[in-house]
Amino acid sequence: MNTRPLRFFRRGKIVTLPAVDTTRTLLEVLREDLHCTGTKEGCGEGDCGACTVVIGEREGGQIKYSAINSCIRLAHSVDGMAVWTAEDLAAPDGSLHPAQQAMVDCHGSQCGFCTPGFVMSLFGLYQNTTCKGEAISRDQAQGALSGNLCRCTGYRPILDAAQAMQALPLARVNEAELLLNLELLAHIPRGLQANLTYISPKKLSDLLAARAHYPDAQLVAGCTDVGLWVTKMHQQFERVLDITQVAELRRVEHYPHHIAIGAAVTLTDAFAALVADRPQLAEFAHRFAGLPVRNSGTLGGNVANGSPIGDSMPLLIALGASVVLMRQSSKRIAHRELRLEDLYTGYRQNVMARDEVLAWIKVPKATASERSRIYKISKRFEDDISAVCLAVNLHVDHGVVKTASIGAGGVAATPVRARQTEAALTGQPWTQATVDRAMQTLRREFAPISDMRASSAYRSTVLGNLLQRYWLEGQGTVLTDLRQLTPTGAGEVAA
Repeated sequence: MNTRPLRFFRRGKIVTLPAVDTTRTLLEVLREDLHCTGTKEGCGEGDCGACTVVIGEREGGQIKYSAINSCIRLAHSVDGMAVWTAEDLAAPDGSLHPAQQAMVDCHGSQCGFCTPGFVMSLFGLYQNTTCKGEAISRDQAQGALSGNLCRCTGYRPILDAAQAMQALPLARVNEAELLLNLELLAHIPRGLQANLTYISPKKLSDLLAARAHYPDAQLVAGCTDVGLWVTKMHQQFERVLDITQVAELRRVEHYPHHIAIGAAVTLTDAFAALVADRPQLAEFAHRFAGLPVRNSGTLGGNVANGSPIGDSMPLLIALGASVVLMRQSSKRIAHRELRLEDLYTGYRQNVMARDEVLAWIKVPKATASERSRIYKISKRFEDDISAVCLAVNLHVDHGVVKTASIGAGGVAATPVRARQTEAALTGQPWTQATVDRAMQTLRREFAPISDMRASSAYRSTVLGNLLQRYWLEGQGTVLTDLRQLTPTGAGEVAA
């Protein structure tokens, strides 16, 4: 079996690596083959950000810049793209890029191990804001750095650097030249096509044909979870089928009553579409992992993976989402649609046939009468996995619950729908007494496990408490979140 040469654009040149193993990560290639040792290996699981690099892709005649974790990104997935590491930012005369200079000026580095990752996240932010004439707010800076951890300096000077870099002389990427080079890269003959070990189709029909021909190939759609199987479990795959370059599946399509999100749409772009329709989801979208993970991971990959602590599924279940599964059958394309909660049969198991691909997630659009909220409980506010996730979507008319849809994560072997609690709410008056009864039902409905994130009793208790919080917020109570409280002195707080 064979791998195509890996080609990407870096430092004004096309880099060609002839024999990169299928499961080698981008970090390994950068450090071991190209000797870019500024890119650090910290956690090996996309959690610390020390390995952050920036990739550039053609999108609508422009360059889309994304900070990503190179430690869990398969190297072949950046084929045909531009890649920047910390070594690539300084000008030919040695002068520092504003992202680097601002870190120096603001004393944003101490031991220095995490600094290259922070700088690359700042570079991504710079390209997406300052170079477009936009100012960088403190909130934007915090969002851009949500996937980077520092153990010694503290974050204030780094956040200062994020805002200070916009005041320095502008440093632009020559995008016209880069676009031409990426176009050239796309048309370089690819050589041997047969029996490849890393397959990255560009069209949906080619994806379905490849899936039919190689039903045992490992599907990847961003690789933010499969990457851990490589780095932590040392798994090797005979063949990988990467869906992220399929043009049809990279789109978000808007219809009168629903949004259709392709399986290859990144979490960043998928959540942007959901937030545009339901602005109350903005905080949840920000808390869904760090930005580099959201820039690589896809909504389709998160859903197909089916982790019981995957945060998108409780939300999608509560919103009434469905999935479209596709396959090639006798050279014809067949599809079927089912409710998202019906996709799962057990822990990381689902109803998909060996030759099927999850192609689309369809999400009903918000209605004027719905009351949808989602709550994530985790030890860290950002860049952390939920202990419990609860999404509630009620339609209340004239004080009566007409419909109830509730999704929960972290409480069962799969993401689940709280059907008993929905039944306890539907048709009942929307009162504290109804909520009290539903809270007890919700706590009894599941038997969560105890693990390093939380005990079973804690999870059950919190489930009910979150439903109470939903009720209180609907009644106008604002003091349901510690971040909304301002300390005023020893032993007392004020709103």
